[in-house]
Amino acid sequence: MGAVDYWCNIFTPEGIRQTFEEPKEISDVVKWWGLKFTGKSVEEFVASMDDADVDVVLIPSAKMASYETSQLIWNVREEQVVEIADSAPGRVKGLFGIDPREGMAGVRRLEEWIGSGHFVGAHLHPYGFNLPVNHRRFYPFYAKCAELGVPVVMQVGHSAERMPSEMGRPLLIDDIALDFPELSIVGAHTGWPWVEELIALAWKHRNVYIGTSAHHPKYWDPSLVRFANSRGKGKVLFGTDYPVMDHKGALKAVIELPFKDEARELVVGGAARSIFKLAEPGSHN
Repeated sequence: MGAVDYWCNIFTPEGIRQTFEEPKEISDVVKWWGLKFTGKSVEEFVASMDDADVDVVLIPSAKMASYETSQLIWNVREEQVVEIADSAPGRVKGLFGIDPREGMAGVRRLEEWIGSGHFVGAHLHPYGFNLPVNHRRFYPFYAKCAELGVPVVMQVGHSAERMPSEMGRPLLIDDIALDFPELSIVGAHTGWPWVEELIALAWKHRNVYIGTSAHHPKYWDPSLVRFANSRGKGKVLFGTDYPVMDHKGALKAVIELPFKDEARELVVGGAARSIFKLAEPGSHN
């Protein structure tokens, strides 16, 4: 299938420690859900991608703030993503992590990293900043992404961590899509539990899409499958939030869902290739 994973977290042993083991807010959730993650070398990870028929993964230089302390608990450096991408040419691309507290300095950094060729979009985790996704402090970043012609991936729906879920209410995307009709917006994690809200916005706005990361396909809302199969063709993107899900198992579950062939191909990779302007399967450019 040449799948594209639009949201795959940094997977090296150092990256897993940095993002899922050391931050207490995250490690508490990992323990609560009974999960266990093991890091992989770049070579091991690319081999697992090949085994699952995954062509490209997008890794965010994720910035997540603690709601309790306001300090960054995820601060993946852009250089970390670039190092992995350079070790796996064409197989890894980056998403620039938005920290609204950086202001215009952050906007300039976004432009520089997009210009480097390693990053194909931006990424936002709004909850710990205690700012709704339609807050004015995010707008300079949205404006720059619209100017550069790159998408923004934003987590919407509930927050698994001890953070206010209302910051990611999918309906808030309505304002952003109206103000930035040129900006492609990917609402991540299916918008659950407000899946219908996100579906409605993806149907209403040409520039709004639905990402399925962190939610295993066997648990996808039937309305999401119907949407991707019909009037939402090309609007739904496969993602894992790796290591939350493994690629091989998740893609097997996608194959087992009642998708039409064209719709399945768009979900698995076609839609992401179009939105993020990625090369065709196997070309690795």
